[in-house]
Amino acid sequence: MECGTAPAGLAAGLVIAVVTAPVGVSGAVFLLPVQLSVFAVPSPAVTPTNLLYNVVAGPGALLRYRRTGSLNGPLVRRLVLGTLPGVIVGAVIRVFAVPGPAAFKALVALFLFPLGTWLIVRTLLPAPQAARSGDGPSPRAVTGLALAVGVVGGIYGIGGGSLLGPILVGRGMPVGRVAPAALAATFATSVVGAAAYVLLSLTGSGNIAPHWLLGLACGVGGLIGGYLGARLQPRFPEKALRLLLGTLAAGVGALYAVETLT
Repeated sequence: MECGTAPAGLAAGLVIAVVTAPVGVSGAVFLLPVQLSVFAVPSPAVTPTNLLYNVVAGPGALLRYRRTGSLNGPLVRRLVLGTLPGVIVGAVIRVFAVPGPAAFKALVALFLFPLGTWLIVRTLLPAPQAARSGDGPSPRAVTGLALAVGVVGGIYGIGGGSLLGPILVGRGMPVGRVAPAALAATFATSVVGAAAYVLLSLTGSGNIAPHWLLGLACGVGGLIGGYLGARLQPRFPEKALRLLLGTLAAGVGALYAVETLT
């Protein structure tokens, strides 16, 4: 990876994080097509590079949310403890079972497009009041969901937050509560996931290790953009945040679906 890609990576990470941090998405899911199409990062190295981006970028938004007290509460702990073991399993699956970029993109499209569409519909056509009290799923269901999402996040390098956010918000939880917890889970699982890929690269062959220069450059941009995005969150109404989250998820899913079919 040439040094000239570092400024472009920093700019990409900054812009993406400003848009995605207010809804609890690290931006790594949007960094995937940039890595594949612009920087030509090979597969499966694109996944640990994404996780490295999360590790560097995550503290920006988390610092802002910590100052406002948004990281306190049981939801953060449940998501973190649920996703951590899942991301290790996902890393192993990614290296040994889903190495090709075609299957990789198809998997992203399969999860994100229906998830984002569902959230948009739920926002524009809300369920009856009894079904949207804001309590969301039970604690046991949240932990089980976090475990499953951790596996998926470990496979394609988004740490799980980009899936947890739309699901929990779609189930009735407010974005202001979900976003900090989802980002905390993304950061924790990205640390573990990136370490798992580095260890796997020592025992296997091929492009398994992250591309350090690009991941660090994008991460520094995401660090700045994430802090700015977290500061912007209170300025947006709940409905706008829900629509933004659904649009981001559905948009990435549609992009990958088109790339897979063509």
